[in-house]
Amino acid sequence: MVHDTARSPSVLRSTAFLRLWTATTASGIATWALPFVLGLAVLSRSLTAVELGVLLAARTAGFLAAVPVSGVLADRYARRQVVLVSGLTSALAAPVLAMSVGGSLVVAGLAAALMGAGQGACRPAFQALTAEVVAPDQRQRANAAMTLSVRVTTLVAPGLTALLALFLTTQVLLLGIGALWLVAALVPPAGTGVVAGASGSGFVADFLDGVREARRHPWFLAGLGALTAVIATGYSATGVVLPLVSRDRYGTEAVLAGALTAYTLGALAGALLIARWRPRFVGWTALFGLALYGFAPLSLLLPVHPFVVVGAYVVAGLGIELFNVPWFTATQREVEPSKLARVSSLDFLMSYGLAPVGLALIAPAISAFGAAAVLVACAVICFAAPALAALVPSSRDFAPRT
Repeated sequence: MVHDTARSPSVLRSTAFLRLWTATTASGIATWALPFVLGLAVLSRSLTAVELGVLLAARTAGFLAAVPVSGVLADRYARRQVVLVSGLTSALAAPVLAMSVGGSLVVAGLAAALMGAGQGACRPAFQALTAEVVAPDQRQRANAAMTLSVRVTTLVAPGLTALLALFLTTQVLLLGIGALWLVAALVPPAGTGVVAGASGSGFVADFLDGVREARRHPWFLAGLGALTAVIATGYSATGVVLPLVSRDRYGTEAVLAGALTAYTLGALAGALLIARWRPRFVGWTALFGLALYGFAPLSLLLPVHPFVVVGAYVVAGLGIELFNVPWFTATQREVEPSKLARVSSLDFLMSYGLAPVGLALIAPAISAFGAAAVLVACAVICFAAPALAALVPSSRDFAPRT
């Protein structure tokens, strides 16, 4: 049984939500653009490949360090202020990075770390601010609208940025990223939540209080474990094995480009679908969508037609948004509002924070066990982890059983 809701799309006409949507979209574009622009700098010989690796590692370190700090601060103080400070941090770091690219690697690394910190700090604050700005019955549509903007950006921005790079220098493009962070910092609306202020406890105690809140929701722990497993394996297969298969098996980069484009198109379709669809068992539907990512590594295992690989990535993209939107919506609904930013920071820290570990391990694993064995393991984990999470009773609805 499926419920197709016909609720009024008032969230799309809300000035507060449109400001929030604009800010999150700007932060999403800026987050995506930084590694792409730095990659273009390698092509123009402004950076070496080693320097690019150092800057991206610094950015990731800044992100991971800032996420738990932001979660605590965004539960202590106004979420809008945390977004302002994190956005301004990245905006101010952008011109420093622009001036130091091709010069001092130490200064550039510090600037990249600050931009990563700003990126990481805004994520849990934005999640909590969404719960303040958007009414509960409109949050699924709001979350779908925000993820749609991210997917459209991923689809359109590479070509547009490459075109701009023909006329603009790396430094100017980095300044443009800083301008996007200014939008992310200054445009969001004020939230409606009550400011708790300093708790009197230390940072670690406050963060552990957020962990305890997460543990109160078995569906959250199960879903987070499944998401972390899928990202660490399925995403790693996409990042490492897909380019190799495209080059060695098919002899062209077109399969790589086609699969990544197909993934984005599938995600767009998934976001459009879940914006209006209300499954009867939303948690099981979301976990089923997450498991669909298993078809991505599975398609790389055998010498199938390239269209099969492309089709598998369409399915994987559709499935990931069938998971993401209900997952964010349920977290905003079920978690204690005063602890929402800390729980969201735990979400980002575990899932996306551990993704680099999977990327670092998959190449040695391929060398030790072979690509086929690694792909089989990735596919099995992608299918099995969500299935195991679905066995937790409260996972059926991403809510306590009543």
